[in-house]
Order: sequence, then structure tokens, then C-alpha cells
Amino acid sequence: MQKLFPDAASALDGVLRNDMLIASGGFGLCGIPERFLDAIRDSGVTGLTFASNNAGVDNEGIGKLLRTKQVKKMISSYVGENKEFERQFLSGELEVEFCPQGTLAERMRAGGAGIPGFYTKTGVGTQVAVGKEVKSFAKDDGTNEEYILERGIFADLAIVKAWKADETGNLVFRKTARNFNLPAATCGKVCVVEVEEIVPAGSLDPDCIHLPGVYVQRMVLGAPYDKKIEFRTITEREDA
Repeated sequence: MQKLFPDAASALDGVLRNDMLIASGGFGLCGIPERFLDAIRDSGVTGLTFASNNAGVDNEGIGKLLRTKQVKKMISSYVGENKEFERQFLSGELEVEFCPQGTLAERMRAGGAGIPGFYTKTGVGTQVAVGKEVKSFAKDDGTNEEYILERGIFADLAIVKAWKADETGNLVFRKTARNFNLPAATCGKVCVVEVEEIVPAGSLDPDCIHLPGVYVQRMVLGAPYDKKIEFRTITEREDA
């Protein structure tokens, strides 16, 4: 099976449609699948729901798709540093489902493992629990503890970024860029990956592979990349 495509647009050809649920890797601007996000923006599809830790910043990451009004709903943990996100949410233009960070990662992992739901203590008694099933479980001391039911995420498409891949799609992520990329990759019906380097099949140490190629349907070589920084804090030196 030929998995390598010449660019992000061709890798998404025949996959994109309006009103999709897309699981996206990345954390802030670290490890985001920027080539695919640009291609999705350029495709013009609308009504998208994104499951992602955050929505980037105003002009980077998913923030680009917010600017073009292509995103209908965000399932996210952290939404700071994005004024357009804030504006659309407060004006009722954007639907937001807030999800604790660990719960979001587990919802993606559960979807990838075929698990429809799981119980967690995280969010019990808060806004996160509104509208969700609550169940009590007995503890060893005979008392009961409440848990809420969270549902696995089964995305139509997963877009992720990796450091290295071999020709069969085995992936290696680099340091913190691993973040949400791995669970996001597993929960999509179709997984497309952009990588910084592609090496011959068999050249990766099997013990160092983070995601087996069986999860990957399409990939592109996205390099070279620019280092994105969300914001810089500069303190002016006081006069001596």
C-alpha cells in the first residue's frame, strides 16, 4: 500500500467533507499538523468539529480555521491566547465542549481502542459533569464515590505530526511533540500524518517506534518547518 503523498492537499483528497469530526494532535504550537491545517483551510470545508487540546493562537494552528469561520465546534481543554476563539464563543458563533486535559487524552485513546465510554472522577460536581451519567462505586472502606461517564472519541479524520516515519508509516515523535499526537492518531477512521523525515523501511529501531504504521493511511513530508513560539515575554531593563 502506497502511503506517501506529494503534499497535504493530495493526502486529504477524497477524505475531507463538511461537518466532519477531526482529531488533531499538538499542544499549543508544539507538534501541530500545520501543513494539514493549511490544506483544510484552503479546501473551504465548513461546519467542522475539532477535538484538540487547544485551538492554537489567533493566526496559527486551528486559529487559522477560526478566522475563516470553518469551525463549528471545539472539544478542548485550554483555549487561552486566542482572542478570536474568545470572541466567537462569547458571541455564540462557536460551540465549545470543555474537557479536562487527561480526560480528553483518554477519550481519544478509548476511541482508538474501540471503547465507547469510561468512568472518571475528574469533573464530578463541576460544570464538566452537567448532562452526563453519574454512577457510584463502592470503595474498600464501604463508602461510595461518584464517577461520571465520558465517551470515547471516534473521529472521521485524525491529523497528526511526527518527527520520523519509515516508508510503511511507523512513527517516532520527538520529545514533547508526542503530546496529543499519539492518541489522536489512533481514534480517526482515517489517519494522515506529516513528518519531518522519512527513512527506509526497517531502519527504525522497533523498540523506539511510538505508533505502528497500521494506524497510518496517508503521510506527507512536511519539512522544512519554522519554529513557532506562542508569545514572548520581554522585560525592559531598568535604567542604571
